[in-house]
Amino acid sequence: MIAALALAMTACSAPEATPEATPRVSVVTVGPQVVQRDDELPGRVAAVRTAQIRAQVGGIVQRRLFDQGAEVSAGQALFQIDPAAFRADVDSALAALQRSEAALGRSRVQSQRLHALAAAQAVSQQHRDDASAEYEQARAAVNEARAILARRQLDLRYATVSAPIAGRIDQALVTEGALVGVADAEPMAVVQQIDQVYVDVRQPAAQLESLQRSAGGGELPVTIIGAAGRPLPERGQMLFSGINVDARTGDVILRILVDNPQRQLLPGMYVRAKVPRGAPASALTVPQQAVLRSAGGQAYAWVIGGDGKAVIRTLEVDGSVDRQWLVRTGLKAGEKVVVEGQERLQEGVVVDARDWQMPVASASASAGAVQAGSKG
Repeated sequence: MIAALALAMTACSAPEATPEATPRVSVVTVGPQVVQRDDELPGRVAAVRTAQIRAQVGGIVQRRLFDQGAEVSAGQALFQIDPAAFRADVDSALAALQRSEAALGRSRVQSQRLHALAAAQAVSQQHRDDASAEYEQARAAVNEARAILARRQLDLRYATVSAPIAGRIDQALVTEGALVGVADAEPMAVVQQIDQVYVDVRQPAAQLESLQRSAGGGELPVTIIGAAGRPLPERGQMLFSGINVDARTGDVILRILVDNPQRQLLPGMYVRAKVPRGAPASALTVPQQAVLRSAGGQAYAWVIGGDGKAVIRTLEVDGSVDRQWLVRTGLKAGEKVVVEGQERLQEGVVVDARDWQMPVASASASAGAVQAGSKG
């Protein structure tokens, strides 16, 4: 009886066979969208204008007249070189001019007197000619003295070293008491205009024609990504003047002009520039997680047919825009592509397809990208 009871209990506890569950997947319906293709290129910041502050006369630096790292205006005094020797030269040149003017006055009177006497035949013609020559020499001496005085006054003015342009001045490279001269190899300071800056980027020369066609003869807007990885609010303008092709790499160096009111971009800084690749165009896009890769690197995706069965479709993709692959071949508008749940699929199996819900952050970014492409 015990054996029979145990056998009956074993039979009751055996699991019943259940049919295999239909795999559930999340799908998205493929449709064309207007997208803007961008090339994100590394670039280097350069100042619009750079001026090296150098001494135009030699002497001892008495004072530094600016705050290092401050904004300076054109013509602002930066350094004061000891002006004592230059003032003495000005006084000497002024005295020489006065002496020459006095000699000129005496020669003028002498020439006029001898001309009158020569007319009355009281003196010879030779005396009159000599007096005229002395007068002309005196006039030349006055002009020479005036030129020397102007030069000495210019040297005195150069003793105050001024900024030739407006911009931000770097640290002083000389200190008070230093001896500076015209032939110095190092400048006294450097002023850079950075309210606008250039960003120089490299791009293959083969893409230059499409860039120029996109610009339509005008300036091409470019997004600059700062050192912190965030795009700057100011858009740059692509300049197509002065393009050179690097013979070693086949790249062109493109110059982008960017407004820099907050001085966030500094000369020498490395940034990234989003350069539009052609005009906005319509393309089929799918989320990046929907596209898989085979062992050989071939892109493919699972597609749900009209009969509800899953099939593998080989794709050819052409880059990505904001976490969306651009599909060149392999899909048609209106087809349903599996985004989540691919690991449970087999060829020809019937699936339970649900609409895929895009994450909120990704949805906002994609909407902004499509809107930007439409405006472009």
